[in-house]
Amino acid sequence: MKLVIIGGTGLIGSKLTTKLREHGHQALPASPDTGVNTLTEEGLADVLRGASVVVDVSNSPSFEEKAVMDFFTTSTRNILKYAAAAGVTHYVALSVVGTERIPDSPYLRAKNAQEALIKSGGIPYSIVHATQFFEFVKRIADDATVGTTVRVPPVLFQPIAAEDVAKAVGTVAVGSPVNGIVEVAGPQQFRFDELIRQGLAAYHDPREVVADPHARYFGAELSERSLIPWGEARLGDIRFGEWLGQPALQQR
Repeated sequence: MKLVIIGGTGLIGSKLTTKLREHGHQALPASPDTGVNTLTEEGLADVLRGASVVVDVSNSPSFEEKAVMDFFTTSTRNILKYAAAAGVTHYVALSVVGTERIPDSPYLRAKNAQEALIKSGGIPYSIVHATQFFEFVKRIADDATVGTTVRVPPVLFQPIAAEDVAKAVGTVAVGSPVNGIVEVAGPQQFRFDELIRQGLAAYHDPREVVADPHARYFGAELSERSLIPWGEARLGDIRFGEWLGQPALQQR
């Protein structure tokens, strides 16, 4: 089976491409690094020719409100156009748990717009909603830092290893379209502040982590269950402590 991985040279895309190839599939990474640009349409027609599945795990280089909306809507429209012309029969996209219920976040508004385009795009689809990745703990802390203090809301948090995300997306990609959403999350729930505190301690980062109910997460104020699946979710295998303790897992 030929699968085209949009964003195939990134964190999830590179892992996904490797996993699909290990299972005998023809997986082609598509990104500016490989001569494919979803914003300008460069290379899209060629890479999608003969593909059965397109998997979009790309991400916007900017989280600024207009830039992120333009990225996801323009790239998705272009992928849909060329995928339809190529006869692609399954459109898979990686998105975020909570996308539809955190409208204050410019990033999640853009992801919601992307999902709406896919749902109405005419190609059978599957959207994978994943919780936040272990790999983003330091970035999340950096965004929430003022001085030497990290302020995050003490809401429920259920992050997942990128390795497990790639595995879940791969399983969905080689299956039949669900024409709906599949949710994936890590095997453990934490309080957001506890998780960040544990992660920074493992990196010997001296910043103080403070639980602040009104702290914003990339522009949005959160409720208790904003960031975790509300229904049944597929759970990853790798636990946070295991990931922190084994550098090989972080690179895998």
